Amino acid sequence: MKRQHRMPFGAEFMTEDTVRFNFWAPTARRVELLIDNDRPRPMQAIGGGWYEQTCQPVLADSRYSFQIDDDMRVPDPASRYNPDDVHAASQLIDPAAFDWCDGEWHGRPWEEAIIYEIHTGAFTPQGTFSAIEQKLGYLADLGVTGIELMPVAGFPGRCNWGYDGVLLFAPDSTYGTPDDLKRLVQSAHRHGLMVLLDVVYNHFGPEGNYLHCYAPQFFTDRHQTPWGQAINFDGEYSRIIRDFFIHNALYWLEEYHFDGLRLDAVHAIMDDSQPDFLEELAQQVHATLGANRHIHLILENDHNAAHYLQRNRSGECTGFTAQWNDDAHHACHVLLTGERDGYYADYADNPILHLGRCLTEGFAYQGEVSIYRHGAPRGEPSAHLPASAFVWFLQNHDQIGNRAFGERLATQVPPEALRAAVILLLLSPSVPLLFMGEEWGAREPFPFFCGFTGELAQAVTTGRRREFAQFSGFHDPHRLQEIPDPCDASTFLLAKLNWQTQNDPPHRAWLMLYRTLLALRLQTIAPLLPDITGSSFEILTSHALQATWQLTGHGKLTVTVNLGDVPVKISHPPSGRLLFSSHDQSGQSNPAPGMLPAFSAALYLKDSHESR
Repeated sequence: MKRQHRMPFGAEFMTEDTVRFNFWAPTARRVELLIDNDRPRPMQAIGGGWYEQTCQPVLADSRYSFQIDDDMRVPDPASRYNPDDVHAASQLIDPAAFDWCDGEWHGRPWEEAIIYEIHTGAFTPQGTFSAIEQKLGYLADLGVTGIELMPVAGFPGRCNWGYDGVLLFAPDSTYGTPDDLKRLVQSAHRHGLMVLLDVVYNHFGPEGNYLHCYAPQFFTDRHQTPWGQAINFDGEYSRIIRDFFIHNALYWLEEYHFDGLRLDAVHAIMDDSQPDFLEELAQQVHATLGANRHIHLILENDHNAAHYLQRNRSGECTGFTAQWNDDAHHACHVLLTGERDGYYADYADNPILHLGRCLTEGFAYQGEVSIYRHGAPRGEPSAHLPASAFVWFLQNHDQIGNRAFGERLATQVPPEALRAAVILLLLSPSVPLLFMGEEWGAREPFPFFCGFTGELAQAVTTGRRREFAQFSGFHDPHRLQEIPDPCDASTFLLAKLNWQTQNDPPHRAWLMLYRTLLALRLQTIAPLLPDITGSSFEILTSHALQATWQLTGHGKLTVTVNLGDVPVKISHPPSGRLLFSSHDQSGQSNPAPGMLPAFSAALYLKDSHESR
């Protein structure tokens, strides 16, 4: 089976040795095409800032670039591969050269989703797509149903989180070739695993993006982002820019057969048009690819804009499948650690209330005023949305890596408290996401790292330390200097998982717990998700609650959790079968009736016939 996404820009094989090159450079006076070491070939101006050239014969794997006004040479912004980093020539890739063997794969329903987030470079010692492929059997045995790759689009240097990508169609060469990535996806499907890709459509990285030199219309001064000028999604020429990103989404989903995309920080996509870019992208994806496949589009959106997650009358997703629920993480993190700095200030007043709202209504902030955001209201009503519209996590790349030292929860929280939180995470209806290594209690940090050099590297290092100067633990300047330098090669090495620790007794116990919980979730919880008709919660103490989800036909699912160090009396003990309790593996004696022990969690199910 062959898969190729046709698009109006970049290099496209029309036949086995005929390639059409399209390049948009509206401010250029002259554009020439350079292929390997051949002489420059003038490209034809065809109007609207477009230049075109069709060449024959051209071999796959040839290197090519564009020369602008007899001066600057740049790679293709729609390059499928840049083997010598983002400043060098692009390489021609013929998608039809790869034979796909997963034609029977149509994806998995979102209700079955248990997502495992991976940074390609840090997940294995080798740091490659091929090395991840060798771990797929382990991941399938663990019980996850999908992996999510942090961004792999071409970035400068030897390491990066991925959010500084500049060649959005090119898998970064440090991780392997396009075929290596395709083999990873295909092998994941053979193991029954979905593969999601994190993509960044809100900005380009600060090094290696040449668009501003020949297509400054890609950007606009009318909107500003944390990274400077916004991408032009709603002004003159925005049709071309919107098409560039929509085709990028379709390209990954079609040519690489990804099962879904996670769109990073869409609150930084500035667009006043209707339909806005996000709405159009979702419409195009579902119209083009959604008829015969499960395609999942996930948002990270600080605005808690619930309207992007709407379902139709049949309960089907017609836009975005789910959103990462930072509210749930923040509330639980405050309960576990007591931290109140930064955005945790919004949850410090009553974290158990915020957690209860997240468990049963989606967002904690549904229009309420945010102290952290200087009194601005945040969010939209979300209680009408299904639990599967929200992705919850105790750890992810942001919530670990945005800490000064990148510490994981295993190094901050008593194991009993963390165990209770893990049970809550994996057995509650919202879709759970794990961060690589958390299932065995990995203790390696995941600090922020990148491969910049020179003045840019110095600016990033200084900015990183300045960012934490306002936090209470870093008022001492000497403490600030201890924060790992993002641009030092040793910082990246700190993030590499140590797989050998899995066999140590404490880590082995964590791994057994995760496997047990994930099996229970997939076998028992996931099938119930479409049957949830309502939900409620009761606060027991400042660190304990009981949440209930009503099921079709009078059944119900109930979870109790106590993240505090004092036992709690339950005024309305849950009824039904006990499916799991933290005491099952703790070795402690069973609690007294009506009591919820310290640092504990339990799950109960009452079937419909039991209520009659």
